[in-house]
Amino acid sequence: MATKSEPLTGSDLLNKVKDLNNLSAEAKAKKCGYFTVTKDGAERVSMMKFMNALLDAEGVELDSKSSNGNGRGGRSASYRISVQANGNLLIGSTYTERMDLKPGDEFEVSLGRKHIHLKQISEDDE
Repeated sequence: MATKSEPLTGSDLLNKVKDLNNLSAEAKAKKCGYFTVTKDGAERVSMMKFMNALLDAEGVELDSKSSNGNGRGGRSASYRISVQANGNLLIGSTYTERMDLKPGDEFEVSLGRKHIHLKQISEDDE
């Protein structure tokens, strides 16, 4: 029987789950402290609490908590993009709004070994 301790959260939880990648989800939850011991000594794994803690640790908001008051939650920026089927990279409006970019703004693209740098070309540079 495992000893009950405070369940892991945040980056500690994410690191532990990565270390336990060869175990089942239930075993991971148990090793991370997401279980209770019943009166008769049986262990009950709390999968829902474990999954919610993982989502919180990853920064995923399931409940829309709008801070701007207009009732629109939307997704939060993940700072990751994927290559589309047509080979294009689409940078979403969240990023362009944060950078105050306007239609027609131009960038210089420089390719690294494992990265792409975008350097905004200002009117002064031309």
